[in-house]
Amino acid sequence: MQAESTKPKIKPCEGSMSLQDRMSPYPGGAEGRDKEPDNGKEQTKSKEIHDPKRKAEFERMESWLDSHPEFAHDYFARKATRSMIDGWYISRAMSQSSKPPVAESPHSPSSSSGSNTPVRKVSASEFEVHGSGGSLGRMVQTVDGSPSFLNTGHIMNQGKASPTRSRKTITELKQLDDRQVLMELVKDINNDLDLNSLCHKILQNVLILTKADRGSLFLIQGKGTSQCCLIAKLFDVTCESKVEETKKEVRISWGKGIVGYVAETGETVNIANAYEDPRFNNEIDMLTGYKTRSMLSMPIKDLGGEVIGVAQVINKIGSKDRYEAFTDSDEKVFRQYLQFCGIGINNAKIYERATLEIRRNQVLLELAKVLFEEQSTLSSIVRRIMELTISLMRCERCSVLVVDEMSKKTDENYVPRRKNRRRSGQETNLFSKVFELAYSDLENKTAHNGNRSVSFMTRLEDSHNTGCRFPIHIGITGYVATTGEKLNIPDSYKDSRFDPQVDMDTGFHTKQMLCMPIKNASGAIEGVSLLVNKLDGSPFNKNDEDMFEAFSIFCGMGIHNTQMYEKVCRAVAKQRVALETLSYHATAPQEEAVRLKKIPVPTCAELGLADFAFSEIGMTEDETLTASLRMFLELDLISKFRINYENMCRWLLSVQKNYRNVTYHNWRHAFTVTQTMFAMLKTGGLAKKMSDLEIMALMVGSLSHDLDHRGTTNNFQVMTESPLAQLYSTSTMEHHHFDQCIMIINSKGNEIFMNLSPEEYSAMIRFLEHAILATDLAIYFKSRGEFFKLVNEGEKDWNDDEHKELLRGMMMTACDVSAIAKPWEVQKKVAELVFGEFFEQGDLERATLNRVPEDMMNREKHYLLPKMQVGFTDAICLPVYESLAKTETLLKPLLGMCRNNREHWQELSVVSLRKHEQEVKEKEKKSEEKDIDESETTTSSSARGKP
Repeated sequence: MQAESTKPKIKPCEGSMSLQDRMSPYPGGAEGRDKEPDNGKEQTKSKEIHDPKRKAEFERMESWLDSHPEFAHDYFARKATRSMIDGWYISRAMSQSSKPPVAESPHSPSSSSGSNTPVRKVSASEFEVHGSGGSLGRMVQTVDGSPSFLNTGHIMNQGKASPTRSRKTITELKQLDDRQVLMELVKDINNDLDLNSLCHKILQNVLILTKADRGSLFLIQGKGTSQCCLIAKLFDVTCESKVEETKKEVRISWGKGIVGYVAETGETVNIANAYEDPRFNNEIDMLTGYKTRSMLSMPIKDLGGEVIGVAQVINKIGSKDRYEAFTDSDEKVFRQYLQFCGIGINNAKIYERATLEIRRNQVLLELAKVLFEEQSTLSSIVRRIMELTISLMRCERCSVLVVDEMSKKTDENYVPRRKNRRRSGQETNLFSKVFELAYSDLENKTAHNGNRSVSFMTRLEDSHNTGCRFPIHIGITGYVATTGEKLNIPDSYKDSRFDPQVDMDTGFHTKQMLCMPIKNASGAIEGVSLLVNKLDGSPFNKNDEDMFEAFSIFCGMGIHNTQMYEKVCRAVAKQRVALETLSYHATAPQEEAVRLKKIPVPTCAELGLADFAFSEIGMTEDETLTASLRMFLELDLISKFRINYENMCRWLLSVQKNYRNVTYHNWRHAFTVTQTMFAMLKTGGLAKKMSDLEIMALMVGSLSHDLDHRGTTNNFQVMTESPLAQLYSTSTMEHHHFDQCIMIINSKGNEIFMNLSPEEYSAMIRFLEHAILATDLAIYFKSRGEFFKLVNEGEKDWNDDEHKELLRGMMMTACDVSAIAKPWEVQKKVAELVFGEFFEQGDLERATLNRVPEDMMNREKHYLLPKMQVGFTDAICLPVYESLAKTETLLKPLLGMCRNNREHWQELSVVSLRKHEQEVKEKEKKSEEKDIDESETTTSSSARGKP
């Protein structure tokens, strides 16, 4: 070797060390690396190093080595041990990170001697995230604009090529020999921790040295699992390509093709004609249009000898159409470079794991911050958690499904719905709320409403308004909710629990799913969290599972804390409502009950209670009370339920007292509704279709269905954000009426249900709640379609619990609007009371909300009253009376009077509109005449003022 012939004839000084010992970082040279340092010897060596003669000898040797780098490289390659290389890496890494970049020159004094390198002290700043000023980074703005320290951007940029060293160009690399290119690679490994960038440089160096056209690098994913495959980290790298151009999604099945074979066996494959090898898979050539001839594929191994990937170079440059295999020298160069590649990949993976751990800790801290900051509403905290989840996990959609609390437990006033014999017992628990967020929602930062994303909140509100309630045992989310197990599904359509109909309905294509249970501190399942489709198309891995499990834990804590907070708020609102109610109402005194008890009760025939045309107009308060007693006596309810007569009188007086003195929804309206119910049961023949418990619930519900009505609608309660609206999100007033009913029944001296068994009491409360809530027209519209279908198709079965429940609901609606089925004079007077109350609400809306009320509430649109009555009759009244008449022909008188009244309103509508048009014309005419008079007066005054 030429380097050997240029060796200097240097006689080492006594006690001097060899070059190998000088390059070893261990005390005593390479041979002393395994020895314990001896303090006495170390002191002697220190003195010898500072000896002038030895120092001069060392400097002379180093100067010669600096002048002959080829010899130094050759000597290092032949003599260097593993410990020397490790020591060189350590010293090089410390020196590069501690000082600014300098121009490298073999004659530079700064690089002439390792002994001149100062000892560097490690500072705490080395353990901080680069460029962040600390492990948590600087405060940034999150999606909703709130400050946060979670900034994934600076973390993603940390692994890129270090700016402290500029890499040589491809042209410059081609001018270097093998050793110089190798040194460039070592520098790259030291300075670059980005896996893609580093491997790209390694492949480009190999392509230069082996004179190959292009190369690729594949890493093994999911080794040891059924999903094991090779993924192209870099594909079709050329000497002139850039990293971004070579990032292509190419997957190769385990053991498939030459790459799969090399990964599976760990053997090197060097073939001159790929198409003659049966292991070659030409699918890639067909996709890319590139013709593969020669190929050299080698495994990439870690320090333990485990295959972690495969690298390959393709087609020797200059062979053109000839099939020229890569040489043994090419294999040697390739193998040497892949050893460094394995080291670089291992280092990059360690760095990625460390970076990921930093990000994980940042996100968990962010979640902890969210738990303490966002406790106002469940939707608010779930939204924040989902934003963090979907941004870190990089998936298309994230969903959270919450189990309904009322389906898991009951309180003293709540009775579980009695199951129909055809229903499954598994449907006990229900999902009551569904929250969903898409990745596109994070990118759309233009539409915000306060701190809420409009798109997210719109979808959330829609899920609430549609009454999203379904059993938890259905589908994949149901499986997780019922078993408590997590599910990682790489292909949803291959899982029998997945319902493809969901994708067909939404147009979304579900590929991968990761589903986790959400548990509270006691381990009870609060809900289910779901991730769908990673953005890069890969399946969810173990790291995703671990991170998502942490998110689910925090989500469970957040849901539990928020639910507790909401319960407190509901309790406070309930207390306010109770205090307000108790301050206005009180149960009837016992003396009043004794007085009513002594009043004779007329017969049903004397009062005409069984007549559909009955009217309470002209009756006194006591007469309405005695008439109410007669209806209960006529149905034999007082005897059947063993009710104390005095308690019955006091209960009636308390119900009457708890109706406010509003224009329409008062005690007399409740009495009229009850009389219609009595007539439908007795005269209409519906009593024979009901049990005694149901009849009692219908009568009590009719009298109590508008207790403590304030003369305003549910919508008004919501608009004014009243305590009632805070307490009840749907059917606001109806829930309040039911609560008032239960309060009176449970009051001392009013216990009309005291002799019922526990089972009968539970059933009675359930029937009673359904009856009162059924007077909400929103519920009527939801359930009437099913009832109409049963009646029209003749499929009704009054022995079926569900069918009877629908019938009871329609009966309550028919009684509530029964004023339309009274004689015309009665109907007209009642309609005036109804619209009088509506106009009063419209006046309140103008005064308190500063808004123009809708026409029905607008006093200025009174001329539309007949027309609106026609619309109300057509939309609500006629359909329910027609269906009931089909159910029982004895109810046809109600339908007949309803139709008769509609005709009257139709006639009045025409007259009213004509009258209004005439009034408008007269006003316009008077206005024009007034303008003319004012104009003439002005002209006359001007004429008189002229000289």
